[in-house]
Amino acid sequence: MHLVTAAPSEPIKVCFVTLRAYPLFNPAVEKLFGGTEVDFYYLSRELARDERFAVSFIVGDYGQPPVEQRDGVKLIKSLDVEGNFLLQGRRLWNALKLADAQIYVTQGLSLGTALIAWFCRRYRRFQVSRTASTFECDGTYLRHNPARAPAVRWAIRQADALIIQNDYDVEKAKATFGITPMTIRNGQVLPPLEHSTRRGAIWIGRSIEVKRVDRFLDLARQFPDQPFTLICQRASGDSQYDQLVAQANQIPNLEFLPRVKFQEVEDYFLRAAVFVNTSDAEGFPNTFVQACKCSTPILSHTIDPDSFIKNYQCGLCAHADEQTFLDMFKQLLDPTTAQRYGANGRRYAEENHDITRIIEQYKDIFRKLLATQS
Repeated sequence: MHLVTAAPSEPIKVCFVTLRAYPLFNPAVEKLFGGTEVDFYYLSRELARDERFAVSFIVGDYGQPPVEQRDGVKLIKSLDVEGNFLLQGRRLWNALKLADAQIYVTQGLSLGTALIAWFCRRYRRFQVSRTASTFECDGTYLRHNPARAPAVRWAIRQADALIIQNDYDVEKAKATFGITPMTIRNGQVLPPLEHSTRRGAIWIGRSIEVKRVDRFLDLARQFPDQPFTLICQRASGDSQYDQLVAQANQIPNLEFLPRVKFQEVEDYFLRAAVFVNTSDAEGFPNTFVQACKCSTPILSHTIDPDSFIKNYQCGLCAHADEQTFLDMFKQLLDPTTAQRYGANGRRYAEENHDITRIIEQYKDIFRKLLATQS
C-alpha cells in the first residue's frame, strides 16, 4: 500500500529523475545530454502546463542553486554526475526525499534505478520506469554488468508501470524482467514548418560505440561531392574521441561540430537533405522523431524500430547491408524522392509523437496508480 495521497483538490505530485537533463533547462550550461534527457525534458514541461499536476525534476550538480524553478518545473540538485555514485548515493536519496512526490519516473538501467526503487519501496511511493534502448530490454545490459544486474533487475520488477519505447522490445523486456510493460512513443513539440533549401547529410549523437559514427565518416568519403555535417558530443569516458575528431577533420566535405545548442539543432535538420543513423541498436531515437517533424528523410544503416520507416515510408533502412546503404543514400539525394519521404515523416510525427497527445497517456497512468489507493 502506498501511503502518500492527495486530497481531490490538490495537484498530483510527480517527480522525474534524469540527472544529466539540467543543461536542457539551462542552455548556459554546455554539458553532455542525450535522448533520455530530451524525453523527460519535454514530458516534464508539458505535464507542468496542467495545473492538476505539480512537477519536480531531480538533476545533477552543475553548480546551480539547490532548488530552482524553470519552465514550470521544480529542479532539485542532487549528486555530481561525473563523481562516484557509490560515494554520493546519499545526495540522490536526499533529493528524492525533498521532492516528496507521489510518483517517481525514471528512465534507463543503472545503480541509480535500484536506489530509486528502494526509496519508493521504503516510503511507499509509486515508481514508473522507462527503458532507454533495445540492449536494456533484451538483457544485454544485464549480461555486460553482472555485478549490478541483480539489483537492477530487482528494481525494474518493483516498478508499478514499465514503459517501452517501441512494440518490438516489449516481448524482450517481458522475458528479461518477468513483468508486462506497455508501449508509449517519444513525444516532442511540433512547430510549423517553413520551406528551406536542403543539401547533404547530417548525423547527430554521442560518441558511444554502439552508435557507430565511423560508418558516417565512411559514407562522407564515398560521396566527396556532398556536404556532410557531424554533430557529435564526447561520451562520458570516451578515450578515443580525439582520434575521431582528427579523422573527421581529414575529410574535406565533412563539417565536424562537437556540440550544438539544443535550441538550434532543428535548424540543422531543416538544412539537411538526409538524416543518417548508423547505430547497431537503439530504443526509439529522438533524432528519428526530430528528423520526421522537420520533414527530413531518414537513412538508417541497421535499425528500424517497429518497422516504422518502412511502414510509414519516411525513409529507408539498409538492415546492415553496406552496398544497400550506399545505394539508398543515392536514392535519397534525389530532391523529389527526398521530399516525398520527408512529407510522410512529418505526417507520421504528427500522428504518433505530438507531445500534447503523448502526455495524456502518462497522465492516465498516473491517475490509475493513485486510484489504486482508494
